[in-house]
Amino acid sequence: MCVIAAGKAAAPMARAARELFGDRIRAGLIVGVEPAAEPEPRHGFQMIVGGHPTPSAASEQGGRRALELAASLRSDETLVVLLSGGASSLMAVPADGVRLEDKQAATRQLLRSGADIHALNTVRKHLSAIKGGWLAARATGPCLAFAISDVVGDDVSVIGSGPTVEDASTFRDALDILRRFGGEDAYPPAVINRLTSGAQGRIPETPKPDDPKLARAQTTVIGGRRNAMEGAVREAESRGYQVIRIDDAVLGEARIAGPSHLRAVVASAASAGRPACVISSGETTVRVAGDGKGGRNQEFALACADALAAIGGTAVLASVGTDGIDGPTDAAGALVDSTTVERARAARLQPQAFLERNDSYRFFEALGDLIRTGPTGTNVGDLQVILLG
Repeated sequence: MCVIAAGKAAAPMARAARELFGDRIRAGLIVGVEPAAEPEPRHGFQMIVGGHPTPSAASEQGGRRALELAASLRSDETLVVLLSGGASSLMAVPADGVRLEDKQAATRQLLRSGADIHALNTVRKHLSAIKGGWLAARATGPCLAFAISDVVGDDVSVIGSGPTVEDASTFRDALDILRRFGGEDAYPPAVINRLTSGAQGRIPETPKPDDPKLARAQTTVIGGRRNAMEGAVREAESRGYQVIRIDDAVLGEARIAGPSHLRAVVASAASAGRPACVISSGETTVRVAGDGKGGRNQEFALACADALAAIGGTAVLASVGTDGIDGPTDAAGALVDSTTVERARAARLQPQAFLERNDSYRFFEALGDLIRTGPTGTNVGDLQVILLG
């Protein structure tokens, strides 16, 4: 068999495959984020460190190598694909007529404009020769994929942009998304030309449901945000907290979703015993309008500072990325508590001014309230923990 592991959990997933399948693996590829996190033993696996959150030249190298492995399957072999969050950027192959630079520019524009993962990956699939089912379509034998989901709802066609899954979205859908997030003039001409040509039927669509090219492909979700929540619940209970678990995903623009979520949590926990721990998860977005530094978890926390101060009593909120990386920063997220606004005032920091500049990182860095874990080797979205005393 051949094994391709792509995403932030690629190295540990490849290690597990090596332990399970041993010498049955003829060739293996890891397209991940940390060169130090290679599986032991490494024999048979090639390691490529791709780019994230925008693809790099190494991402393209990894994607092209993945396609080569899929096409090299022998008659008695299976392609095993191990996917995790970040695979869309880490493993990339531009479609005909599109350069890597075009994909990079489109990705940056969508991220700045606040596009969620469903919108972002719809566009990615239609600018790619590997996403949207094309990797499995290239395989000359059966393809079994196992995914750790960073996508709310665990839609396998969205996880890693669905390289082994049929795609129900269309070129027209992708073009409409660009119009919603910045307009056509904000994107490279090559991107617009490809999507327009596809919408007009001049370019073949991504493989659709019942496409015979994917008849021997199967994808299974083996983990996601609820696993992270379960671990947090167990830990909170072991520390004596009355735990409230909120299964509905936390979504929307971070600066709006944060205060709204906090108000709902306080209301739902009014009759709960103290100390209480409220655990939730999801994935918000940030619409970048300022020139600051931060990530969606840090912005989520900063937007809650005033509301938390108004609660009264002791309260703490933390929002973190389960991958240990929040936006283009070295922090996983940040925490705010009932003293944050007071401490900020003493330090002559104005929370609202930092929020308007999208500068949450520098705000929390000045207060010493960034949460730094380093890369965790997985990604199942974001986790929020609220403690009420």
